[in-house]
Amino acid sequence: VQLQASGGGLVQAGGSLRLSCAASGRTFSSYAMGWFRQAPGKEREFVAAINWAGGGTVYADSVKGRFTISRDNARGTVYLQMNSLKPEDTAVYYCATERAPWTQPRTTQDRYDYWGQGTQVTVSS
Repeated sequence: VQLQASGGGLVQAGGSLRLSCAASGRTFSSYAMGWFRQAPGKEREFVAAINWAGGGTVYADSVKGRFTISRDNARGTVYLQMNSLKPEDTAVYYCATERAPWTQPRTTQDRYDYWGQGTQVTVSS
């Protein structure tokens, strides 16, 4: 299984970015997907997750109302639309795929078995 994250960059506070994560090597449409992030000096934390069909989502409180996770099963890609970005959103963002098929989105890292390489998001004040 390979996950390729892209779309990161440098943006001013209040701006937007859309991250993409292309998956291969597994039946993408059968598995929930998640986004996590790790800021310098901090542990990796949950951001958002979506179930296999795209009908169920869950968000960290810190991003609720600003970030939207979605997926295109035909393209094997999961997205994270990030609006109203804040300097505290600065981190490396990772996508990951759930261990088991047909599950609802989970927030804990031990539920995910394959991880992308990460993409850097930097928000300047």
